[in-house]
Amino acid sequence: MASRSTTTSPADCHPPAEDDPLAALVADVFARACPSRITLEHVAGKWGMLALAALLDGNYRFNALRRRVDGISEKMLAQTLQALERDGMVLRDVQATIPPRVEYSLTPLGHAVATKLRELIELVETEMPAVLAARARFDAPT
Repeated sequence: MASRSTTTSPADCHPPAEDDPLAALVADVFARACPSRITLEHVAGKWGMLALAALLDGNYRFNALRRRVDGISEKMLAQTLQALERDGMVLRDVQATIPPRVEYSLTPLGHAVATKLRELIELVETEMPAVLAARARFDAPT
């Protein structure tokens, strides 16, 4: 999930109130230019979802997280974590040791989002027998 540079602003969602533009922001992921759509891509993309769900288990150093999220490349994990950090969901803590020690954890917002993602993951895992049966029916010769 490559972090995308965007020129959208909160005003691209719905018109804000006159006194405090951000207080009245109404995000709309269906609106093409709303920045909430980019955030949803960061969260709901394959790697973002897996990274957030893994971090729900606790803090991870980069390589430990990479091992936990099997199949992700170093570059993709770095990009994913950077996007999630920018969105305020992941905290990158650099400890002044030699060599430097970097740990990733969830912010309160990231924890709330990861909790919902974990529920979705558990639902999908639980329903895999039904999914596999549906696939078999679909793929069966007619």
